[in-house]
Amino acid sequence: MTDMATTASTAVHTVLASVTLEVADLEAARRFYDAFGVDTYIRLRASEGHSTGFRGFTLALTVSGPATVDGFVAAAVDAGATVLKPATKSLWGYGGVVQAPDGTIWKIATSAKKDTGPATREIDEFVLLLGVQDVKATKQFYVDRGLAVAKSFGGKYAEFASGPSSPVKLALYKHRALAKDLGVPADGTGSHRIVLGGTVDAFTDPDGFAWETVAPSSPAQS
Repeated sequence: MTDMATTASTAVHTVLASVTLEVADLEAARRFYDAFGVDTYIRLRASEGHSTGFRGFTLALTVSGPATVDGFVAAAVDAGATVLKPATKSLWGYGGVVQAPDGTIWKIATSAKKDTGPATREIDEFVLLLGVQDVKATKQFYVDRGLAVAKSFGGKYAEFASGPSSPVKLALYKHRALAKDLGVPADGTGSHRIVLGGTVDAFTDPDGFAWETVAPSSPAQS
């Protein structure tokens, strides 16, 4: 296995400032994400863009313990989500995977295998994980656009540093490996149905994920 490399940087020139999900039914999506408890972390935009199968990404919540994982999963299911992987213990902790009615896949997990306190509705970390064909090449693409690498596991995984104005951390994973981890087939066509907001000029990355320019201090909103 490739050893982990960590790259230090004195300044992050570009950050992922917002995540916008494109949904067919805007009002239904607003109700779902409010009930799920993540409405302050994302933006929503109406779109009829064609999309089938795996969209190539997941949004992940890291929380304090198993009871909090169960609480978020239950809230998602009660609001209309489908369980792709029931919450269960693993080598790395405890977690589960759900799919929102708009098609977005969410992973809720904790590194803790036992609760040390009561369940909460607090999110410790919010991560956008992109499934890409070539982790090394896409990592370099983003480095060239001002993102600083925080962690890198060779050609398997890369994570970028996030600044104080960024509510979401950006990471890269192999496309097929991500689909397998989420419990879905890797094939998919059409729009990713997600737009990334950054402190750079608009661009599209090698895997078709689109970025648009936003103010770095802009809060996430529907």
